[in-house]
Amino acid sequence: MRVVIAEDAAVLRELLAQMLTERGHEVCAAVGDADALRTTVAAHGPDVAVVDIRMPPTHTDEGLRAALDIRASRPGTGVLLFSQYIETKYASRLLAGGSAGVGYLLKDRVANVAEFTEALARVAAGGTALDPEVVTQLVGASRRTAELDALTERERAVLALMAEGRSNAGIAQSLVVSQGTVEKHVASIFTKLGLPASEDDNRRVLAVLRSLRA
Repeated sequence: MRVVIAEDAAVLRELLAQMLTERGHEVCAAVGDADALRTTVAAHGPDVAVVDIRMPPTHTDEGLRAALDIRASRPGTGVLLFSQYIETKYASRLLAGGSAGVGYLLKDRVANVAEFTEALARVAAGGTALDPEVVTQLVGASRRTAELDALTERERAVLALMAEGRSNAGIAQSLVVSQGTVEKHVASIFTKLGLPASEDDNRRVLAVLRSLRA
């Protein structure tokens, strides 16, 4: 494979380059920021780019944005996102453009050299390589979103006011409805979110947490 590496941590960047070179792959360039990544991919046309999500200057999503640019300008180039954390919103943005030739691994996977290089080869060949932990989080997020999609507009309004810590009486006053109507909406929310009555759990708190996570 012909590979470009974008990782701002110099030690890890050199480790990846050495590891791939020792296994017969060509590392076209190993850079430390997103702008250099765009430039080197355009210059070398690699099979795949290994991209850290958080890079200078803000260490937020520079790597992701560069990866999306690469996917748009050079759809035949595989992109393997690399992160220390599970960031499902970034994985979702990358996958939204199609799953062929994309991957998302946690940095811990580098410790297993065979697993990492196999995943990289799959991405370079147009396949997909997603970290099992990322898949678990994505599936959970998808389920939570589907549940919230089942709520009516009024139920969403009630849930939003619950998130502010308002009581049923306070919600009724805000929405100019009876308290009995609010109680019906709250009961419907619990049912749609799959939150049965329990002595151990506060369903109002769980419902709010469900909405925040989604």
